[in-house]
Amino acid sequence: MTASTAAGSRPRRDPDRRDRILTAAAELAARRGFHTVGMADIGAEAGIVGSGIYRHFDSKDAILIALLDGVMNRLQAGAAEILAGGADDRTALSALVRDHIRVAVQDRSVLAVYHREIHNLPEDERRRLRRAQRHYIEDWVHVLAPLRRELADGELRLAVHAAVGAIQSTLFFRSGLATERLVHLLDEMAHACLGVTPAPPPSE
Repeated sequence: MTASTAAGSRPRRDPDRRDRILTAAAELAARRGFHTVGMADIGAEAGIVGSGIYRHFDSKDAILIALLDGVMNRLQAGAAEILAGGADDRTALSALVRDHIRVAVQDRSVLAVYHREIHNLPEDERRRLRRAQRHYIEDWVHVLAPLRRELADGELRLAVHAAVGAIQSTLFFRSGLATERLVHLLDEMAHACLGVTPAPPPSE
């Protein structure tokens, strides 16, 4: 008997398989709605036997939570890195805008699932993610406030929500635009909502 088959040993989990499951679930949910997608559907899309999914996730809800946590963590980590960088407020705000655009373009399916499916989570998970979302919005408000001193608190938050909404408009329809053009227009529109002139990108 080899060490790998010794009593008590467990087969190794393939980390790539977990990512394939999440990618497949996001793409199916974005196309069809998460409630219509079964574990067998996700397995087929990922090229994995349906029962193999249970090595990584014990339920479809667990897949949904992992998807939504992943995209929220990505946004929060990007914001934390930007704010820790010590840039001036306008540069930091433009970096927040561009990071959100990057996520909306690169992780379009996952972010679309977030907005369509968060209400289907168990209440405690939904509250946790909503709280993280509010903290993320406050990061934007924090750097916008010194740039728009004439705005009241509620007006600042309205401007931030409008900017985020402009970026996320791309989640719900296919514009047919080339990625470079799409990113440029979203950048212009988000900054217009904020009422702030964009800072030059780092490469400039």
